[in-house]
Amino acid sequence: MSSKRFAMRLKQLREARGLTQEALAKKAGISRAYLARLEIGMHDPHLSRLRALAKALGVKVAALVE
Repeated sequence: MSSKRFAMRLKQLREARGLTQEALAKKAGISRAYLARLEIGMHDPHLSRLRALAKALGVKVAALVE
């Protein structure tokens, strides 16, 4: 999966749940700045970050990377 595709999926899932970047970052235990960089495709998260994001969004990791 490309960084851009992951970035779009992450943002789509966050917005569908009515979460701000700040709220999702807090739930996932990451900084808002890091989340913002993920959402524009600047970074590829490690598996532990993927798990934290998936848990915070209430989805399986596969939903983030499909």
